[in-house]
Amino acid sequence: MTGNIEPQKYTAEARKRWGNTEAYSEYTEKSRGYSKEQYASLADEMNDIFTQFSDIMQKGEKPDSDEAQSLVMKLQKHIADNYYTCTKDILAGLGQMYTLDERFKNNIDKNGDGTAEFVCNAIKVYCK
Repeated sequence: MTGNIEPQKYTAEARKRWGNTEAYSEYTEKSRGYSKEQYASLADEMNDIFTQFSDIMQKGEKPDSDEAQSLVMKLQKHIADNYYTCTKDILAGLGQMYTLDERFKNNIDKNGDGTAEFVCNAIKVYCK
């Protein structure tokens, strides 16, 4: 999947939706010097987390399992370390977006049908 990310493709949409937020400001500061290769590597890391979610889902784990909750923490840390402070409120919103926005849902479900819904439900448990 390396190289399969085009951040500039969504820049205008992101700026319109979140441009006035502290998280967006932090994102622009952190990512200012990221190369295409760095974006691709970060996308690969994120996809690896979603693949791990899919793997445990297919093994029969539930969204409230220790493994799923550990992956939610790993996802939150990845976002915070590389993009912006990912509070539980922000994380909960991302979880919803992973299922409500078809672009995200389809991309995440490439790891296995139902992965986006599983991730969303695991995030809901974590954020309660």
